[in-house]
Amino acid sequence: MAESDDGSVAVPAVDWSVAAGVGRRLVPAGPELSRDEASDVVAELRSSADRATDAVAAASGLAVPPSTETLVLDRAGWVSAVVSMTEAMLLTIGQTPPATLGEKVSGRLAGAQLGSALAFVATRILGQYDPYSPVPRLLLVAPNIVAAERSMAVEPRGFRQWVCLHEQTHRFQFGAAPWLAVHLLSLLRDVFDDAGERSGRLRLLSVPQAAALDRVTAVMSLLEGHADVVMDSAADPLVPQAALLRQRFEGRRDAGGLIQVLSRILGLQAKREQYLHGARFCRAVIAEAGVDGLNLAFRAPELLPTLDELHNPAGWLRRVPQRVG
Repeated sequence: MAESDDGSVAVPAVDWSVAAGVGRRLVPAGPELSRDEASDVVAELRSSADRATDAVAAASGLAVPPSTETLVLDRAGWVSAVVSMTEAMLLTIGQTPPATLGEKVSGRLAGAQLGSALAFVATRILGQYDPYSPVPRLLLVAPNIVAAERSMAVEPRGFRQWVCLHEQTHRFQFGAAPWLAVHLLSLLRDVFDDAGERSGRLRLLSVPQAAALDRVTAVMSLLEGHADVVMDSAADPLVPQAALLRQRFEGRRDAGGLIQVLSRILGLQAKREQYLHGARFCRAVIAEAGVDGLNLAFRAPELLPTLDELHNPAGWLRRVPQRVG
């Protein structure tokens, strides 16, 4: 992204093949595994994802969504998958393919920048739910999961199950709120728009754009915080070391999943502390109104908490009953 003379940030068309190629070329392979070890990890992650479905349903109180594809990927495979997803997202919010020679050159540079950013994210991200591909899918990054469990010296089977509980919760969220994926794209469109026009620029920052960015942050904070709360609740008896995993994991955690991807696309810093507020909000609402009370947030866009309400769960609880029949 490049800053223009008027203080805005141009969002050029991206050469997606360059983004995928650069990302795959730059990302390191990860920990070494024998063929048998790799096969065992893939099989365990798939079975963990399957086991997580019933546990998440019981802990979240949300209906089991339609079946989805589970992909266990290496880092390069994740780069390819997320480039495809990101292309679909940005095309939906109005980005057009490069046309002129200048746009094509700019697009290649933008693709290289995006690929470099994703190569970094690809070394950290454990899993992700992708609601934007033609067939929604659960992505699990095997080498990163193995690297994390080794670095934290935790029992592998439990850790893999724990990760799958979190990612399956995202699947339940989007299943419970079929409008959610489109709503997020609408908010992103508002961030990129200037005074309601498709300018292709991200101004630093107009009042409407700043408000839209706050709404994006609030939604992503809710989704990640809710997934953390559900994964901890669903862990018993599948993950005997859940408390230890939470303690060690928080010490190394970056903002994960779709948060990392969106932050890199927008050129923003994803701060882990921001998203911890989502978990605090969910726990406070559950303590006051139960799981069913929290699940009202997935009924309609206007029932989502605002960024201010994430810090004031009681305020959200006072507002929500007035909007629910």
